[in-house]
Amino acid sequence: MASVLVVEDDPFVRSALIRHLTEASHTVRSVGTALEALREVAHIGFDVVVLDLGLPDLDGAEALKMLRGVTDVPVIIATARDDETEIVRLLNDGADDYLTKPFSVEHLSARMAAVLRRSRTGGAAETPSRVVRIGGLCVDPLRREATLEGAVLDLTRREFDLLAFLAERPGVVVPRKELLAEVWQQSYGDDQTIDVHLSWLRRKLGETAARPRYLHTLRGVGVKLEPPR
Repeated sequence: MASVLVVEDDPFVRSALIRHLTEASHTVRSVGTALEALREVAHIGFDVVVLDLGLPDLDGAEALKMLRGVTDVPVIIATARDDETEIVRLLNDGADDYLTKPFSVEHLSARMAAVLRRSRTGGAAETPSRVVRIGGLCVDPLRREATLEGAVLDLTRREFDLLAFLAERPGVVVPRKELLAEVWQQSYGDDQTIDVHLSWLRRKLGETAARPRYLHTLRGVGVKLEPPR
């Protein structure tokens, strides 16, 4: 079972989440402000954080950025905001998943279980144990390190998982559904999540969707990684 930090200022929502997660045998701590959350993660090693955005002292989006400065603990955003632009920004800022309120505790449990599986297995299923070299790109799954032309790439956990999964299948077009299932360990989801991480990864590889070098998207089909021509 997991150690969970619930960051929620609504006492009713907070109480319901604590009760449900505790009944599911998780160890739960809860706080109502962003600053309290930062203090908690600085001193306690949580497995996952459930973060509300509407906090009284600091907007949750800013709190997410601050959390990412001190820890890589998986963060699930719990928000009443359903604006697509903001959701994309949250994913860019390091959120591992998001839920739009109102949501059921069963839905939260399913998403939390998926996030925990990813973090505990180090990401994508069937992660290769050997170093993969494609052109000037080198992916070392055991060290969880990727280099481009000898320079170490500063990748987030999810970016590395996505890159490693594609690198093990050079030249193979991987369907988006397979990426969701294997990298995100979700049977369903929004393609926007994949697009955000691909865009982020492309920037670090020094390319764009319009001028791809390693990552190639086939509209309506999937994504492949291959050496530059």
